[in-house]
Amino acid sequence: MNEDGLTSSQRDKILTINTKAGWKEGTKITFAKEGDQDPNRIPADVVFMLKYHPHPRFERSGNDLIHTAKINLAGALTGVIIELSTLDGRIISIPVNDVVYPGYELKVAGEGMPITKSPGTKGDLILRFDVAFPTSLPKSSKQLIRQALA
Repeated sequence: MNEDGLTSSQRDKILTINTKAGWKEGTKITFAKEGDQDPNRIPADVVFMLKYHPHPRFERSGNDLIHTAKINLAGALTGVIIELSTLDGRIISIPVNDVVYPGYELKVAGEGMPITKSPGTKGDLILRFDVAFPTSLPKSSKQLIRQALA
């Protein structure tokens, strides 16, 4: 035994967790009777609970993924193609042909998180938009925009 009361065999035990795509936060992984042991005690279970780590481009909502795409005002009014790298490494091109207005969302079916209870299916990808407005416009541009939108 060492200074903290553990033998080398207690210290060297490695438990491996093979996570599956689509597992939800709060999922419990139990290793039965892998906890502390001694001659007078039944070994306890070791339980791990899954916790999400924030992703820089996606937010999870159930089986759906949410991504906020930054676009300019011209793209919001006339259309734009969003190029997006998925979690599984694919690059997808999403055409946005509607006018993007405040609160507008675009749903892309089947590009969300894998659904573990239904193999081969996925949730949806929901695109939200952050429209960058110009900070100034020349008078001539303002007149053209007024005419175009009148």
